[in-house]
Amino acid sequence: MSEPTPKPEESGPPPALTPRDLFLGLVQSFQLAAMQQLGLVPDPSTDATARDLPQAKLSIDMLEMLKARTEGNLTMEEGRFLDHVLTELRLHYVTEASKEPKG
Repeated sequence: MSEPTPKPEESGPPPALTPRDLFLGLVQSFQLAAMQQLGLVPDPSTDATARDLPQAKLSIDMLEMLKARTEGNLTMEEGRFLDHVLTELRLHYVTEASKEPKG
């Protein structure tokens, strides 16, 4: 027979987040924002997609600044994750920017 699953109020407070968890969460927040601004992911509040390339570029620039300011202070995992996110976002940005009407 299995033991009953504890109710949330019985399981105690959630475990504290580590600096690693917080850093990865911050990067993911900017990543999701940029993906929404690129029109690749719907806005969860409206379920609609909309492109805002200048704002997407700002989100990517913020991640690039974060990378520059944390140089030498990240673990290998954190650095690789940030590099991967930046590469992915830059590629998506170029793709979306090439769809812009020439005016």
